[in-house]
Amino acid sequence: MPAAPRLVVGLGNPGAEYSETRHNAGFRFCERLACRLGVTLVRESRFHGLAGASREAGVWLLLPQTFMNRSGQSVGALARFHKIAPAEILVVHDELDIPPGQLRLKFGGGLGGHNGLKDITAHLGSQDYWRLRIGIGHPGDRDEVVNYVLKPPRKEEAAEIEAAMERALDLWPLIAKAEWNAAMQHTNAKTTKQETKS
Repeated sequence: MPAAPRLVVGLGNPGAEYSETRHNAGFRFCERLACRLGVTLVRESRFHGLAGASREAGVWLLLPQTFMNRSGQSVGALARFHKIAPAEILVVHDELDIPPGQLRLKFGGGLGGHNGLKDITAHLGSQDYWRLRIGIGHPGDRDEVVNYVLKPPRKEEAAEIEAAMERALDLWPLIAKAEWNAAMQHTNAKTTKQETKS
């Protein structure tokens, strides 16, 4: 039986200059989830991040403050302390390979060149954790990727990303009950319909 998540991690970079960038989609999702669950995120130096727990939902929320490339330091510290297995972790992050406005939910698999995921995998010693991927689109040139992810999305892209985040938040009740297959069908079905239209 798949486990319900005991830790939800939003990926991003700390600091006001990064708050609206494409790379911080995971942070923004986690902040909204915290509001829905009534969780206050506070700085926890032992976990190198902003963290808070919902006793009612039985889940920790974490925003690593280590910068993206060292996200695993934060995730690994909290997971070890609270004895949370990789399969009980959901990492929410931006995804270049998915257009803005689309989502994908998956378990394990490749890291897609995402430095935050690479570091988390290294610290957990496993790729077998859940990922909610929020599409931000690709600049079309590999050399432009760093510049692209560290800038805010264009106005029309931002609206699509916001709408996708709201859909993802609406799926939280399914995810919280470990109804992963149903949640995956909802996220990935939306993607398929949109791809079919285009």
